[in-house]
Amino acid sequence: MPPHGKTPPAVYLPILVPEKAMRKGIWFAFTAYVIWGLFPVYWKWLRQVPAVQLLGHRIVWSFVFLIMAVGLTRQWRTLPSAISRPRVLLIYGVAAILIGINWLTYLFAVNSGYVVEASLGYFINPLLSVLLGVVVLREHLRPLQWATIGLAAIGVVYVSLAYGAVPWIAVTLALSFGVYGRVKKTAPLGSLNGMTLETGLMFLPAASYLLFAEASHQGAFLHTSATTTLLLIGGGLVTTTPLLLFSSAVQRIPLALVGVLQYINPTLQFLLGTLVYHEPFSLAQFIGFTIVWVALILFGVEGLVAWRSQQAAPMVTDAF
Repeated sequence: MPPHGKTPPAVYLPILVPEKAMRKGIWFAFTAYVIWGLFPVYWKWLRQVPAVQLLGHRIVWSFVFLIMAVGLTRQWRTLPSAISRPRVLLIYGVAAILIGINWLTYLFAVNSGYVVEASLGYFINPLLSVLLGVVVLREHLRPLQWATIGLAAIGVVYVSLAYGAVPWIAVTLALSFGVYGRVKKTAPLGSLNGMTLETGLMFLPAASYLLFAEASHQGAFLHTSATTTLLLIGGGLVTTTPLLLFSSAVQRIPLALVGVLQYINPTLQFLLGTLVYHEPFSLAQFIGFTIVWVALILFGVEGLVAWRSQQAAPMVTDAF
């Protein structure tokens, strides 16, 4: 018994993620980001289908596959109660609008020859998400984080001057996904049920539009090649698969590591845009992108160092 009946200060060591779970989580995250990075290849195969129609099919088939995933994982019990709560519907309604804008903008960008600009949106998105955290959630940033955000802003301005106009595709993608992430931060459902509810809220408008396109003899589904029809259906699978992989990954690996791995996605998109699809990329654009890349490297290294220092320092509670 300790003297004076006091409990000695409790020392809590950092919780270590099992090595096997860590490896699996890294592979899940890596695979998810590679799939997202190769998205331009998939959607380019469907360039003959209008972007709005592609969006409709992506929503409808994503909802179908998500419902199947909910059924297979037996996670349907929380959905009925969630649908009956107005606040939950409002949160996921806003999230659905934002992700719908993001998907439509991305589909338009890929099939209109703006893959490089789309990659810029996903390069700056993490920094924008951090800035939104400051503005909306009153989060505090470390000095180097402020410096990286400022440096990235300089890069975006430089790219804008190189384009001769604001890169609205990149800005729209970054803003829509950044605000979407902040909305989802307050969302009460798990990732699978939440995504199912979001696509469910978009399902009726999307299905109605596809029926209208069919009635006006503009529908591509079953009216073009069998390959196009299968790719339209598969759009739901390629949308949901990386989401589920990502959801599994974040449960196994630190968010700091997720933050570093996420740059696989825009890097692959950038390489596809420049090397495979031969989109124009001037020296001025290269300078602007380089400024953004330097900001991201500093941001990623700073976050990883901060996380490691937190893990190394034991947390001590006060004595009772």
